[in-house]
Amino acid sequence: MTKTYGMVGAGIALALFLAIGLLPALVYGGYAGVLLAGGLFGTPIVATLAVRALIVFGMVLGVTSVASLFTVLGAVLGSAVGLLIGGVSKRSKVPVC
Repeated sequence: MTKTYGMVGAGIALALFLAIGLLPALVYGGYAGVLLAGGLFGTPIVATLAVRALIVFGMVLGVTSVASLFTVLGAVLGSAVGLLIGGVSKRSKVPVC
């Protein structure tokens, strides 16, 4: 039963990421790619294929890492809710000595 709550929590968190976190992840990942390209190729960045590839790599890495963070935290919170809901009914059946 906890697995179901975890999957629901991960789904809700992924939808929340798409609504709230996608644009900032793209922006900050692109900024990290620009900083990386500036460090490797020099600060007046010329728009070559390698520079553009580094910027896109930074954007993809930013989106992937933030989406996985949202999903894992949502699954953990969903599992915790499942344990709390399931734990209340199980604790009432345990005899107190």
